[in-house]
Amino acid sequence: METVRVLCWRSTAILFVLLGMIGVVVPGMPTVVFLLLAAWAGSHGWPQLEHWLLHHPRHGGHIRQWREQRAIPRRAKCAASTMMLISIALISLSNAPDYVKIAVPLFLCAVLLWMWRRPEPIE
Repeated sequence: METVRVLCWRSTAILFVLLGMIGVVVPGMPTVVFLLLAAWAGSHGWPQLEHWLLHHPRHGGHIRQWREQRAIPRRAKCAASTMMLISIALISLSNAPDYVKIAVPLFLCAVLLWMWRRPEPIE
């Protein structure tokens, strides 16, 4: 049973790493969020992957800042806000159903409020 649990955590970690890799090349898709989730899943069943993510030269610092301080850098907040506002504009101009044109912007505004209330990292 332990083997199945570890395989589930590892599969989850791989899924999130793959989504993070897609986020590197697809504009508007987050990278660090998925790597945070991958490190979390790795902490449950794949310590080597978790260690690699925490010490990654580009993204490791963001993961450690989130874990230690629950902090989001201002640059990341600005980038995420810009992408969310673009998404809201595109959805409002699209042929999406009215409930989507209302629900998605409300959800994104809630995420924006939550995100901007997070502290910025203390170096």
